[in-house]
Amino acid sequence: IKEREGRRVPSIIFTKGGGNWLESMAAIGADAVGLDWTLDIGEARRRVGDKVALQGNLDPCALHGTPDSIRAEATRIIDRYGNHPGHVFNLGHGISQFTNPDNVSVLVEAVHSHSRAVRAA
Repeated sequence: IKEREGRRVPSIIFTKGGGNWLESMAAIGADAVGLDWTLDIGEARRRVGDKVALQGNLDPCALHGTPDSIRAEATRIIDRYGNHPGHVFNLGHGISQFTNPDNVSVLVEAVHSHSRAVRAA
């Protein structure tokens, strides 16, 4: 779907383990490519440039860690992407029903806090 009710609809393409096809996915015409956790997001950004936005790529298992380890992973991903437009921070795949909601809150706060710091630098 590219348009609905006369309005443009943004599109995202995602495939688990899609690092081997990253350039092909970026060329499909979607606005964004979803990344799982198996590909370094900095490498992915270098490979696709500014052709598409990138969404992802936190390993969902990271949410079963400690608050400090969750913050560290969020910081690592944001830092690897760098201060460039077009990153939608997200999990690299679905969230487990067994994930502690408090850990999700830690992640959201870490992403907001560190993203602001990176943009301000």
